[in-house]
Amino acid sequence: LYRSEPGASLGKARLMLSIVLHPPHKKFAALAAKDAAFLRRVLRETFKAAKLPDKKYIVSIVLSDDASVRELNRTFRHKDKPTNVLSFPQFDDMKALKKAKAPVELGDIILAAETIKKEAKDQRKTFRDHTAHLLAHGLLHLVGCDHDTDKNAAQMEKMEIAVLVKLGIDNPYE
Repeated sequence: LYRSEPGASLGKARLMLSIVLHPPHKKFAALAAKDAAFLRRVLRETFKAAKLPDKKYIVSIVLSDDASVRELNRTFRHKDKPTNVLSFPQFDDMKALKKAKAPVELGDIILAAETIKKEAKDQRKTFRDHTAHLLAHGLLHLVGCDHDTDKNAAQMEKMEIAVLVKLGIDNPYE
């Protein structure tokens, strides 16, 4: 465990955040060490955009590498390749999430350093900004959002853009 961030304010809601480096990666280690407050802010703005009930929430973030994410992607999604972010929600639907008693364990977000670094370079973004986007994207999946239809994708993208704009990050879809 690299860092645990208890009680980050989300308005009336509270967030317990665990950040795990597995295996350690220098890009993520630098981001987690210098910008843990920024990562909490990404989550706080994403919670606001998702309009979650005021409760205590627990989120686990694993800052990983492509090999580990590839293995998870192969095991759970039957896709034998790394991806930038994987989300493993604890709830299948928003009704169950809203009814859950606090503290509510939302699930795990796993980020792949090499993929994010390559995508950021290809898209002319900073590693930090692209990681922020994918962290917001992953958290939206944990709270029931998806991009399985054009309508849902548009709604999810709108929330992501709103979060990123509040963080001073350009629209990633332009």
